[in-house]
Amino acid sequence: MGARPLIGVTTSEVRRKKDAKPLPQGDLRQPEIVLGMAYARAVERAGGVPVVLPPLDDADVPALVDHLAGLCLSGGPDLDPTAYGAEPHPKLGPVEPALDAFEIAVARRADRLGIPMLGVCRGCQTLNVARGGTLHQHVPDVADGSIAHRQSAPGTETTHNIRIEPGSRLAGIVGARELAVNAFHHQAVDRLGRGLRPVAWAPDGIVEAIEGDGFRLGVQWHVETLVHLQRHARLFEALVEAAAGRTQRRAA
Repeated sequence: MGARPLIGVTTSEVRRKKDAKPLPQGDLRQPEIVLGMAYARAVERAGGVPVVLPPLDDADVPALVDHLAGLCLSGGPDLDPTAYGAEPHPKLGPVEPALDAFEIAVARRADRLGIPMLGVCRGCQTLNVARGGTLHQHVPDVADGSIAHRQSAPGTETTHNIRIEPGSRLAGIVGARELAVNAFHHQAVDRLGRGLRPVAWAPDGIVEAIEGDGFRLGVQWHVETLVHLQRHARLFEALVEAAAGRTQRRAA
């Protein structure tokens, strides 16, 4: 076996000074990058080595991305609609425009290099925006209320089913045309980005997954907290497999 592939994981959130809890004899409060350990554990379990990508300046994006074998765009807060030329919705949540710009730059760099990508929740939306797509800023405006897209149950539990397009990459990975998923999102894919297609839907019509040529896959649910279920674990395994295959081809 070769070396385990490096999988970059974006942080997508910064904890501000007022939210950071100081410890006795510890450092002064300062902004902190935040990433749930579930992402790192999911990548490791799938056979990859997770590498957390700090939100640095655009000039640093090539140095961060170019040596990666794969990329996971993680979940996080709402995307600022200025990223796709829209006015803010009155119920838009807190946003981090600088983080958005960094993550979109990372996605575009990975796209340009053909690096396999898996977008999770916000990461699915980021992939779409990076390709020129737009978002529904407030899902209740476009859904019929039959599905709770922000569940109260823990993330390790599924709360609704999705329909998956037969013959799609997603269907091939999970081995099913229907899948039970969790739901923790305020926004969702609206107009599709270049080269992307919808491949899964909630019963109320909200797009739950998108994909593009190569390994470009975005899922709206938080798959990182469902990897104890084999069909969901397969998504991270497929990312790592695609990353390892790309590395082997480049070395040949």
